[in-house]
Amino acid sequence: MEEKINYYNEIKNEFINCEVYKRIKDYSKNRKELETYYNVGKLLIEAQGGEERAKYGNALIKEYSLKLTNELGRNYNTTTLKRTRQFYLLIQKGAPMAHQLSWSHYVELLSIKNTNEINYYIEECLRLNLSKRELREKIKNHEYQRLNNETKKKLILKEETTIEDFVKNPIVLKTNGRKINSEKVLQMIILENIEEFLKELGPGFCFIGSEYKIKIENTYNYIDLLLYNIKYNCYVVIELKNTELKKEHIGQIVFYMNYVDKNIKTLNQDKTIGIIICKKNHKYIIDYCSDSRILSREYVEI
Repeated sequence: MEEKINYYNEIKNEFINCEVYKRIKDYSKNRKELETYYNVGKLLIEAQGGEERAKYGNALIKEYSLKLTNELGRNYNTTTLKRTRQFYLLIQKGAPMAHQLSWSHYVELLSIKNTNEINYYIEECLRLNLSKRELREKIKNHEYQRLNNETKKKLILKEETTIEDFVKNPIVLKTNGRKINSEKVLQMIILENIEEFLKELGPGFCFIGSEYKIKIENTYNYIDLLLYNIKYNCYVVIELKNTELKKEHIGQIVFYMNYVDKNIKTLNQDKTIGIIICKKNHKYIIDYCSDSRILSREYVEI
């Protein structure tokens, strides 16, 4: 029993020191808070006799929680203590302790079992400076699962990625209850949430225009969406289809890509990428398309 009391006192002191530190050094409170929860999680597992036994050691957590709540306040309930234990194990399994993230960010990640998936969301938080709410939205929309397996492998091995790697499949569109029954409606919904749409495509995308007008001899044609990717230094032509992908869609987007390459692209820019966003994919059409710059992605409505 004496050993448990010693562990309890160490845990209590960790929390007390963290509260004091947050008051006097606000600029680095994230670092201190994360280190505190890591240390508490480690102490809890040690007090419970190791990782395997800790899985079933909730009686000790309940005991400590009651004491901490009485002495320090209601912030130290059983849920908090269980999370510190999860957090310690998470870091031990290879997830980074990113001090730019808050404890609230990590709480959102604790329910995820796959360490590689957790690492992806941590990198996204750092890259985009995501709030807790924004992180929760990405997890809810299963963003990591919508990356292809080759991209996931590149991320694990820290290999160089391409523009195609981060274009999600399917693309998630927020329709606010409206039914997408035409390409015009599909385009309107995308334009109303253009920032979210660009994030769905991946890093570096910028919006240039919709119904982008091009002239071939005496005839005008219109590109549904013209984008530019500043990370990969290329134009991106988007064609929207409210049907299953068809072989004629490939010819249409190749025509637009070639036009952009010959008339808009400069010599220091890479070749144009084409993305067809359709209601339903047809993998055989893409399999037999010889141009690797053309991608097709389905969309889903939420």
